[in-house]
Amino acid sequence: MPLIRLTGGRLCDPAAGFSGGVARDLYILNGRIATPRHVNERLNWETIAGRTLDCHDHVIMAGGIDLHTHIGGGKVTLARMLMPESSRHAFLPSTRAAGDAYLRMGYTVAVEPAMLACNARQAHAEMADTPHLDTAAYVLLGNDRLLLELIAEGAPQAKINDYVAFMVTATQAIGVKVVNAGGIDAFKFNARKLDVDTPHPRYGVTPGQIIRRLAEAVHAIGLTHPLHVHCSNLGVPGNIASTLATIRAADGFPIHLAHAQFHCYGGGDGKPFASAAAELVAALREHPNVTIDVGQVMFGQTITISGDTMHQYANFRFARPRKSALVDIECEAGCGAVPFRYRDRQFVHSLQWAIGLELFLMVDDPSRVFLTTDHPNGGPFTSYPHLIRLLSDRSFRQTALAEIEPQAAAASNLSGIDREYSLDEIAVMTRSAPARLLGLRDQGTLADNAVGDVAVYRENSDRQAMFATPRWVVRRGKVFEFDPAATGWVASPSGELHGERESAADDATPKRTHTVRPDWDRGSLSDFIIRHDRIASYSLANLSISDDEMASCLGSEVVVHPLRGARLT
Repeated sequence: MPLIRLTGGRLCDPAAGFSGGVARDLYILNGRIATPRHVNERLNWETIAGRTLDCHDHVIMAGGIDLHTHIGGGKVTLARMLMPESSRHAFLPSTRAAGDAYLRMGYTVAVEPAMLACNARQAHAEMADTPHLDTAAYVLLGNDRLLLELIAEGAPQAKINDYVAFMVTATQAIGVKVVNAGGIDAFKFNARKLDVDTPHPRYGVTPGQIIRRLAEAVHAIGLTHPLHVHCSNLGVPGNIASTLATIRAADGFPIHLAHAQFHCYGGGDGKPFASAAAELVAALREHPNVTIDVGQVMFGQTITISGDTMHQYANFRFARPRKSALVDIECEAGCGAVPFRYRDRQFVHSLQWAIGLELFLMVDDPSRVFLTTDHPNGGPFTSYPHLIRLLSDRSFRQTALAEIEPQAAAASNLSGIDREYSLDEIAVMTRSAPARLLGLRDQGTLADNAVGDVAVYRENSDRQAMFATPRWVVRRGKVFEFDPAATGWVASPSGELHGERESAADDATPKRTHTVRPDWDRGSLSDFIIRHDRIASYSLANLSISDDEMASCLGSEVVVHPLRGARLT
């Protein structure tokens, strides 16, 4: 009966009652966290082969959860083909390198935020090839023509609900994502911009109507994660107006605004590019139904990948190096891959960097703002430790601010913000809050009977060093140890992972895909099939991925989570 005891460490998980770093032993029994009383009642520690980790001068958190990171699917593959050097330079690592890099930071769950229905098998296969991580995905809707037809015809909300529930179930998704609602399809009709209240050139529906119908559907069918929204007019000066209109369009239904930094710009119409972070923060206070992740810009080379082909087409001329790829996919959406380099001495790039930090620091509640770089769009996920230091060390942040383009620094509000993130706030933002928003009730926490995913960090006032290299990561009861003097993971006493060997060969932990199973009226399927056959080159039935196929062909066990409001049994 595998048992691990972590002694002498400070537990950091406010959601489980461990605020301020509670000194207490932690037990992991059979891959689950157990209370000391539970362990003592069932086991005699002295008579079993338990393992003890001496965690004095260490902070213990649950495994990290990244709710928005591009790690699987056609656009990621396209980007790797376009820039094979991306893996060598680590701004778009391979599946195996990505899994190792996440584990080395103490992360154990990652969510692909933009899975096309017709590409779901490839996305799940690539995520299953990413070691050490549980994964999940949001299925892309809002530009597929079947849905646009239904909305244009004024279909009853119940039918929209059925379609959304079918797509989530068929593709083994955990949520729904909309990218530039209606705009990707409008681009195919030569539209170059689609504001929230602008009718689609063919279907006549507006992005606001699409968002409203989808947000209601996601809520009605019981998904815990709100509609995940990539707003209109990404990256365009003055797009704060579109973002605020999107919030209003949701009509009070829960929505999550993805990579919000790219959607809170002032200026335009002859006015200079400016931060509108304060306006978005004010809107969050007014609308408790809204959460955001930031999509922080980090300086250096990366590659932008997005289903928003309208936006990617607008920016391909800025590609560095000068190459790009734009693809239309089965009348469902699109894909654009554009290499890009963010420069700290360039005004717009510097101000984008500052705007992201403003959002993090101005949103008071760390359970409503989430740590992302929109990997790889704003920068690689491997920059998270550096980002955490910027948030938790004002003097370090002020030094960084002094090094960016001077006019951007002057235009930023950062110099007047004294806030520093605490360890409790970091634990909420990167662990318990994303778990709650996703509906992962037994992860992201150190509570009794939670999944035994734990990261043990050495106490260090330099938060970048602290969160870059945990001493241990316990993954479902399996211990990985990091030697800071070595270049990679070293073997724990039971010999799980050694040096720089291929990680997939060393990771015997079963892969798991988090999903939900909303109910829907099977009588609607015949109409969906007829409509789909008119616009697609494949059968709608081919979308459905069974649990057996996930396990035997794609290599991942399906874990079905309760719907919102459901009671645990």
